[in-house]
Amino acid sequence: MFKQNPFQNLVVVLALVGSLAACDAISGRETAGDYVDDTAITSKVIAEIVNDPTLKASEVGVETMKSVVQLSGFVDSSQKAARAGELARNVPGVQSVRNNLIVR
Repeated sequence: MFKQNPFQNLVVVLALVGSLAACDAISGRETAGDYVDDTAITSKVIAEIVNDPTLKASEVGVETMKSVVQLSGFVDSSQKAARAGELARNVPGVQSVRNNLIVR
């Protein structure tokens, strides 16, 4: 019969635990399909901002993660911040908007 080495058992257990931990580390991230969808949403929001005569695209940053759009940057009025949020909310596929635009 084969004699079991405790060191070999420990290596096997650590390898299995490491594999499970690696899976858990990426569980909160986007899939490739989600990434493509979010990129499309971001592009549509940017297009809406560019086409709006009251907003400057260079003032508004747009990021999307899991269909949640985040707006960031500096604008010169609360009306512009509200308008950017409204435009983002009206883009198909957007679940919610985090409007972090700062008025200065």
